[in-house]
Amino acid sequence: MSNLDREASLTVCGGRGFVVAEPVRELLSPRHVRLGESTEVRRLLPNLGRRMVGAWAFVDHYGPDDIADEPGMQVPPHPHMGLQTVSWLHEGEVLHRDSTGSLQTVRPRELGLMTSGRAISHSEESPKSHARFLHGAQLWVALPDAHRHVEPHFQHHASLPQVTAPGLTATVILGALDGAESPGTTYSPLVGADLSLAAGTEANLPLDPDFEYAVLSMSGEARVDGVPVLPGSMLYLGCGRTELPLRAVSDAGLMLLGGEPFEEEIVMFWNWIGRSQQDIEQAREDWMNGTRFGEVKGYDGAPLPAPALPATPLKPRGRVR
Repeated sequence: MSNLDREASLTVCGGRGFVVAEPVRELLSPRHVRLGESTEVRRLLPNLGRRMVGAWAFVDHYGPDDIADEPGMQVPPHPHMGLQTVSWLHEGEVLHRDSTGSLQTVRPRELGLMTSGRAISHSEESPKSHARFLHGAQLWVALPDAHRHVEPHFQHHASLPQVTAPGLTATVILGALDGAESPGTTYSPLVGADLSLAAGTEANLPLDPDFEYAVLSMSGEARVDGVPVLPGSMLYLGCGRTELPLRAVSDAGLMLLGGEPFEEEIVMFWNWIGRSQQDIEQAREDWMNGTRFGEVKGYDGAPLPAPALPATPLKPRGRVR
């Protein structure tokens, strides 16, 4: 899914001025957002207190939703620029279409990675015949300025490397963890990993002290560095860590997100990441005029119109409020 919030606002993120250079334990609560008629997500980034973790700039957690008698996810064609989208499922399927001609069904623990670069549009929907439950996360990675105009493309990786320990399986979604490296293309130093823990497991996960990290709880109950983290919440951990203590109270699913603090300030509005309000204004004009972002073929429905730009000028606010 993407940002379908019709009350979209301009946000400036990034810069190292507010990076926490030492370990912290900052629990982030979600904002509940309705996407369409049948889906509600828990938005963890951007958050009122924190807007980025490394290059990770947007995190939605959704489900598990019972869609046995529902159409499920139905996200009409919409545009992106300056970012990568990461589709990650624990249950269900998502059919991806985009303006480069990609058509791919993404299933649980498969990587659907779309690099928008200069401009792309796509749709996402549950197949007509779909599983009963839908549960997953949608994440964005901001592209650094040197790469934000690359040619758009989509990657699908059904098999990803894993790191295992007694009671723990870590699937490497992006970047590298403990010597295992994802085949997904990245443009800045970062890591994303899916952690499955059996009840009673205690483990220490190796980390890079130069990265800042956060852990999103997908399911179950776990303690991350001693802090209880429940589904739909995220614990920001700061930098300076060489390992992360984990303890599973029940069977639990977590996502580890991290990366080098993102040096550049970015502007996020709706489904675009730019560097200025002018970038966003041009993107909106191009989308509404039907230029630059291409056409998604095969989706049964009209593209989404862009929300109006706010009347107030953009005011840079940095990584945290």
